[in-house]
Amino acid sequence: MSADPLSVTFAALADPTRRAILAHLKKGEASVTELAQPFEMSLPAISKHLKVLEQAGLITRSREAQWRPCRLNAQSLKNVDDWLEQYRQLWEESLDRLDDYLHKLQTQEKHNDQQK
Repeated sequence: MSADPLSVTFAALADPTRRAILAHLKKGEASVTELAQPFEMSLPAISKHLKVLEQAGLITRSREAQWRPCRLNAQSLKNVDDWLEQYRQLWEESLDRLDDYLHKLQTQEKHNDQQK
């Protein structure tokens, strides 16, 4: 049984090394060697991370002679954002209610201070 695409994407994003790789690719395409530089791990280990990101659809890799550039595929992140949007709305509504409540308390406090 294969996992749904959103689960695969979240599993790929769960690792901090893979998130750092995506942050690097946000600046533009890069080679495996360039992506490995900030990390204390071997090129094969970085390649395994890249394979997970590629399987999740978060990056694409191509071959140009000896160079294998990696590119960010932002559409997969858009799918995550779309899923999170429903929860963002929930939090915004909760924060709006909290803001209304705080204003009500402040108004009551001002009213009580004026009556003293």
